[in-house]
Amino acid sequence: MQTQWLSDEELTAWVRLIAVVELLPGVLDSQLTRDAELTHFEYFALSQLSESPDQTLRTTALAQQTNATVPRLSHVARRLEGRGLIVRFPCPDDARATNIRLTETGMTKIKASAPGHVAVVRERVLDALTPSQISQLSKIAGSILTKLDPDGAMAATWEVPNRVKGAASQL
Repeated sequence: MQTQWLSDEELTAWVRLIAVVELLPGVLDSQLTRDAELTHFEYFALSQLSESPDQTLRTTALAQQTNATVPRLSHVARRLEGRGLIVRFPCPDDARATNIRLTETGMTKIKASAPGHVAVVRERVLDALTPSQISQLSKIAGSILTKLDPDGAMAATWEVPNRVKGAASQL
């Protein structure tokens, strides 16, 4: 099979995407660590819990939604539990499984952290785009996610929620 090399336009798009993928996590982590004493991954996990029924998910489901291995999530959960932001307990439907629930303290933390996070998302990403480009970005990201996450495990098919409960609805 012959390699189909990237055109100049494709290469420019690819290199720019890689630069965003490399730079954005550091920007998000820096703000959240400084302002909320959370990593971006911790914030993301807490926000997923905040949007879940009863603010509770099985460890395996939360790992899937955050693209984490169960051991990585367990390590992070241990730290968050130590800070009183979550509790872990046996799943009532399956004693072999563990559930994670956001505590009231955790909900307070995620709600207090959301405004600063949203400000950085706006400043560093969305404000650089026109409304038309935001729509295009959504469609482009959706197309890429369909290839990377065909089952929608990371909420690739996520649309605007009812905006009722947690921090993810404030993004």
